[in-house]
Order: sequence, then structure tokens, then C-alpha cells
Amino acid sequence: MSEFTTALVVSPLSDGKSWVVLDDFKYHVGTENSGDCVIASKGFATDFASVPRVFWWIIPRWGKYGNAAVIHDWLYWEQVKRDRKEADLILLEAMGVLGVSKWKKTLIYHAVRWFGWIAWFRNAADKDAGFNRVIKAEIIKATSSSERPGTIKSAYRYYMKKRDNKEK
Repeated sequence: MSEFTTALVVSPLSDGKSWVVLDDFKYHVGTENSGDCVIASKGFATDFASVPRVFWWIIPRWGKYGNAAVIHDWLYWEQVKRDRKEADLILLEAMGVLGVSKWKKTLIYHAVRWFGWIAWFRNAADKDAGFNRVIKAEIIKATSSSERPGTIKSAYRYYMKKRDNKEK
């Protein structure tokens, strides 16, 4: 059975919507030793589930499916080894591993199949414009938890500056 083999360690960014992954986060597709491992890199900025606010009462941005959403965000950002359909199927599989209810994982899966193309093409355009959702490791590097708030604040400033410069 597929599984998450590391704990998801994140810290919020001050925009109130994004989080930065503080350690590589791994998910094994299919089975643990399949050789097919997705690794969301340290420094990756995620928003968990990209759910429009009007639907938060049904599917909040964070829930039992949160770890699967981070892996899905990574696959949508990376766009190297897998196409969008495979990324969506991995999301569905990962939600099953997490024990997400059938109705909820079906709803989320169909939502990303219908509307995920928007994020997929936005990510491709962001990359083409030079924006990187993986914040440089030296910016978020922290030797103790007491240092993390300052470095996360710096990481957020760096992240937003790069994004703002891309959008102008």
C-alpha cells in the first residue's frame, strides 16, 4: 500500500494563505517500495487545498486530506514526470491512504479534474516568468526552532517579492 513516509512539517507565511514546507515531505505511490516516490522539497510554498472561499463550509482549505493536498500542489508545480491527470489520481490515492471519506475524496477529485487546469497553467506561466515556489534553502535554514519565526518571515518576504516582481 502507498504511504507517506515522512511527517509534514510546515510553518505559516504571513499572507494567511500559504505555508512553507520545512523538511522534505515524501509520499510513495502504489506501494512503499515501488521506487515511485514524490518528494515535496524543503522550501516549497503551498496553500494546501485551493478551495474557493464560498465552498469552505463543505471543504475547508485544510482537513484530513491536507497531506495529500501538499503532494498534489507539488506535482502541479513540478510538472516534470507526470501529467495533470496522473497528479490528480495520486491525490485520490493519497486521500484514500489518509482515510478521507468516500464522498469527500470523490468531490475533491472531481473538482480538481474539472478546474485544476487553471492552477496547472498558472503554475506553468509562473515558472516561465521565472517565479519559483521553492524558497531558497539558505533563507529558511534554521538551526533551532527559536530561529524559525525570523527566517520564515524572511522567507515570506523573499517569496512575495519574487511573486510581485513576476506579476508586474
